[in-house]
Amino acid sequence: MRWTDADWLAEAEDWIRARVEMTGELDQFHVRPWSTVIRVPTEAEDLYFKAAGSGFEFEVPLSARLFELAPDRVTALVDADLDRAWMLMRDAGTRLREVVSSPADLHHWEAALPRYAELQIAAAPLADDLVAFGVPDARLSLLPGELRTVLAGPVRGLTPDEHERALGALPEFEAMCRELAAYGIPETIQHDDLHDGQVFLQDGRYRFSDWGDSCVSHPFHSLTVTLRATAAKLDLEPGGAEVLRLRDAYLEPFGDDLREAADLAYRTGTIGRALAWRRFVEGGLEETMEDDELATAYGIKLFLENGPVGSWREPG
Repeated sequence: MRWTDADWLAEAEDWIRARVEMTGELDQFHVRPWSTVIRVPTEAEDLYFKAAGSGFEFEVPLSARLFELAPDRVTALVDADLDRAWMLMRDAGTRLREVVSSPADLHHWEAALPRYAELQIAAAPLADDLVAFGVPDARLSLLPGELRTVLAGPVRGLTPDEHERALGALPEFEAMCRELAAYGIPETIQHDDLHDGQVFLQDGRYRFSDWGDSCVSHPFHSLTVTLRATAAKLDLEPGGAEVLRLRDAYLEPFGDDLREAADLAYRTGTIGRALAWRRFVEGGLEETMEDDELATAYGIKLFLENGPVGSWREPG
């Protein structure tokens, strides 16, 4: 990975030093194929430099646009280089991962999720602009065709029987997408990896970070990751009262009674997530094992084996 190349690191350090006065050594604590993050010590606070990898360059103009739109909802930017896909960010605070450790702490999610929904609502008029930035277009009208293309060949991790079942479920999935679209909720930015490591608390405000997995799609697809990850971490019943309270808190800014739409999106969102990982692999990332939660096969199995929120279980 070029992130650890000495020449690349020297170029990044020169860029950083041209913008801030450092008080110590750089700390490259995050190195992944899709991005790297470097801690930058300054007198006032630690800043964070992030470089996005091939296929994920859209994260930088997207982050800049969201900061312009809602500076109190996302990580603050000090500067950005759109050509290099680099950005320098302020400290966003403490992750919910360190704040939410038991069901008694779920009030943080109940407060954060409506703020995230409000951000999605505000960003809806920008959907076409975001796609023009390179944000993946995963709107409901496109997902059935994308799934059909994936299933036209073998999918690592699917047995022949599962593959046949997935092909047979295509008309159902297409009908579900049409039903969800009929609610008329504008499609918008969708984080697609909104778990407790991506939400920060600082001075009573919740900020949403790390938009590299995001797409333009149905907003409710965000619940697929958030509710499952929270239930798994805290050992909550998937359809229990705590999880449903989080769903309802998220839905509040959208108005009306949209719980049936959210439950529908909870299922279609598993296919959306499976197709997202397929896009990453096609962009050059290494394929995961079939039982990995990121794998395309895993998401397809979730769709085949599960119904509404209350009946969800792991595949297998």
